[in-house]
Amino acid sequence: MQHHSPIVPDPTASREQSLDPADWEELRQLGHRMLDDMMNYLQTVRERPAWQPIPAEALEAMHQPLPEFPQDASAVYEDFVRNVLPYNKNNIHPRFWSWVEGGGTPFGMLADMLASGMNPNLAIGDHAPVHIERQVLDWCKSIFSFPPTASGILTSGASMANITALVVARNQILPQVIRQKGLRAAPGQPLIYGSSETHNCVVKGAVVIGIGSDNFRKVPVDAEYRIKIDVLRQMIREDRAAGHLPFCIVGNAGTVNTGAIDDLAGLAEVARSEQLWFHVDGAFGAVPILLPEFAEQLRGLEAADSLSFDFHKWFYMNYEVGAVLIRDSAAHRDAYSSPVGYLAAHERGLAGGPEPLSNYGMELSRGFRALKVWMLLKQNGIRQYEYLVRRNISQSQYLAALVTTSPDLELMAPVPLNIVCYRYNPGNLDEAALNALNKELLQQLQEQGIATPSYTLLEGRYAIRVAITNHRSTREDFDLLIDATIRLGRSIHPPAQNQR
Repeated sequence: MQHHSPIVPDPTASREQSLDPADWEELRQLGHRMLDDMMNYLQTVRERPAWQPIPAEALEAMHQPLPEFPQDASAVYEDFVRNVLPYNKNNIHPRFWSWVEGGGTPFGMLADMLASGMNPNLAIGDHAPVHIERQVLDWCKSIFSFPPTASGILTSGASMANITALVVARNQILPQVIRQKGLRAAPGQPLIYGSSETHNCVVKGAVVIGIGSDNFRKVPVDAEYRIKIDVLRQMIREDRAAGHLPFCIVGNAGTVNTGAIDDLAGLAEVARSEQLWFHVDGAFGAVPILLPEFAEQLRGLEAADSLSFDFHKWFYMNYEVGAVLIRDSAAHRDAYSSPVGYLAAHERGLAGGPEPLSNYGMELSRGFRALKVWMLLKQNGIRQYEYLVRRNISQSQYLAALVTTSPDLELMAPVPLNIVCYRYNPGNLDEAALNALNKELLQQLQEQGIATPSYTLLEGRYAIRVAITNHRSTREDFDLLIDATIRLGRSIHPPAQNQR
């Protein structure tokens, strides 16, 4: 590993130095090089493997002692280029389909640079970035048919957005005394309901807000992985009879395993009749509300008390930025506003302006996430996002058709949205052996840099899972995936003579 001599500070220099460069032109040239390198990196992404393991020497280079003295900025950048950049997670690649992650855009990268250069804190104050976030939230209300009087806030992602909404639900539905006295003051055990397919971040949210994971009540799903509403009603009745306090129902607009969309209108009706808060986790699956053909599948979304979603998933924006919308702005503010003298708004000056955003979430330190959303929505327009989302859904149907027409492959679940679960099945193995085979197959797909789907277990069966929120993918990429799956599968275990 190459070592660089430290730059020792000059003891005779002024003691009032800043962290700005001594030579602005030198840093400017390095910055131009960084920009050119990253543009080339994005432009040539298809030419590189979908993923590659980190070699031992790069890992060793990442474990260095704490720097004591300044190092040359160019040397620091060289370290990045050599040991970090080549070993990216690579969700920017056209054949990245793991978990549910978007690939970002070059213009979004530039927007993040601008936001970082401005470096504002959006918690409070009368400055343009606060107004940009409010504009973005107004656009969100328009997209998802929330009223103009609703409130919201940008978050790091849907996990924090879900937690933000659960806190509002808890404080609004349960007795007000719990805000001061805590959950011990509640006259019973608070309960949250959602399907067994609900994302784990919601269960973690139940822990974070003090309800406990055991008190997230998992409701069974049907053959299409949608919540069974009749069972939900029965569970609520039984829990009330036992003296518990149901307070929230969580509906899924796109489950993480299969992309299933719950009967949101039915859940909204249950919530109304039972006087419960209705939250929708729409991390990625709420985005097809842009498409008229999905109006019926997502009917009921507009009735939610709160909605979480991500811009860095199916809006293809650069990490990280999610959002939550809350229909009742007063309830939202009441859950998070905690007046103190040093954060009091003024009539004029820097502390004037709109309601502080810190009154609507946990974070007091808040970066300028809104800028890239504002710039990218303006650059592309909502119709471009409609086109890309529709194309990804069409690609999922194309991939499912490739699977079902291959005698070597098996489709593992319905494909209502953008997630395709399948496996290689040679026809002569038990379930345990099939699971091991497909796990090995997936690892080889990734290690050979061909493509990066992820995985899940569906009723104990290991599935290769392709989540398509990638604006760079083409149909040829899915042809390549299926060809490689069959080739690798046959090399691991040839199909039976009498294929099913």
